[in-house]
Amino acid sequence: MPDIPGVIRARRLRTWRSGCYLLGTLVFAAVTLAAVSLLCIPSLAQPWTEQHRRRAAALLGQSVEPRPRAARRNLGWLMAQVVTGLPAGALALACLGSLLLTPVITLLWWAFPTAPWLPVVSVRITSWGTALPLGLVNLVVLAALAALVLPPLAQAHARCCLAVLAPSPAEQLVERVSELTRTRTDVLQAHSAELRRIERDLHDGTQARLVAIAMRLAVAGESLSADPDAAAALVRQAHTETEDAMTELRSVIRTIYPPVLADQGLSGALSTLTTRAGVPTRIDISPLGEIPAAVEAVAYFAVTEALANIARHSRATKASVRVTRDGALLCAQIADNGHGGAHAARGSGLDGIRRRAAALDGTLKISSLPGGPTAITVELPCA
Repeated sequence: MPDIPGVIRARRLRTWRSGCYLLGTLVFAAVTLAAVSLLCIPSLAQPWTEQHRRRAAALLGQSVEPRPRAARRNLGWLMAQVVTGLPAGALALACLGSLLLTPVITLLWWAFPTAPWLPVVSVRITSWGTALPLGLVNLVVLAALAALVLPPLAQAHARCCLAVLAPSPAEQLVERVSELTRTRTDVLQAHSAELRRIERDLHDGTQARLVAIAMRLAVAGESLSADPDAAAALVRQAHTETEDAMTELRSVIRTIYPPVLADQGLSGALSTLTTRAGVPTRIDISPLGEIPAAVEAVAYFAVTEALANIARHSRATKASVRVTRDGALLCAQIADNGHGGAHAARGSGLDGIRRRAAALDGTLKISSLPGGPTAITVELPCA
């Protein structure tokens, strides 16, 4: 059976949100009409119209991305806002105003003997026996009218707003080219930084050890006939240095493409990774199929960096990793119950995840309100 009280609460909340949206629209339309000469300036029209887009998207439960400046589109919406916002907002004001005034008029009927009385069903009120039932009837009728009219009206206005302000195909193409240019620059910078890091690790670490090994072996060769014991000691030292050099070399190779991915695949590598995480971590991996090596590497890096951040910064007591694939899209979600407040702009490795994902035309989404919890979602195309 349907949850009737729950349905009523949901309908009441929807009506209230729609009414607030339309009343706000009335205010916006009035301000637009009063300040139209100022809002025709492109630098002022853009943030004003973007505010409308965000309000409309919030009502419809959608998200909107920042769009390129479009003066004609912004001016078109300013006119459409006045034409549609004033009557829609006025209707909401009349409906909600009548709904709020009905109880007041009902309770104070004796103070206004010549008043026109209630807005929907109205007769002359001469006693409480007439006032209370009639007020209740008006409340029910007005509430039903608001529930029937305001939500579709608000949604129609919000859809109109998003449709008028939606970027054209040409603007979307320009934005796409700009985005690809930014991600290409990020990739080149990241690639250059990675090459410098690898060169530094090899030069300062592995190369220095190999030089020391070569010197010890040369000295051992010269002293082999004169002092075999000293030569043997130098050879043993060279052997130890060789093992250390191999360890450092494997560490450098692991940062380029983790061997565990080649050995165990992404599912196995992540399962191994979560067992060594700094906080208890639950992992859930659906069948992933064949995934390109570059996507595997980015997904592995993202989970590794996110779990490291959780251990270092979040003060969480538990975490979870969920990896799914929906067609050509790989999705990795890392969540924790820490104190929240994570943001890519603040560093902590999240910006590195964002740049690596963007290099593959992927996205990073962060949900981390102060106080927690935190959920980091990385989506990567893997067709």
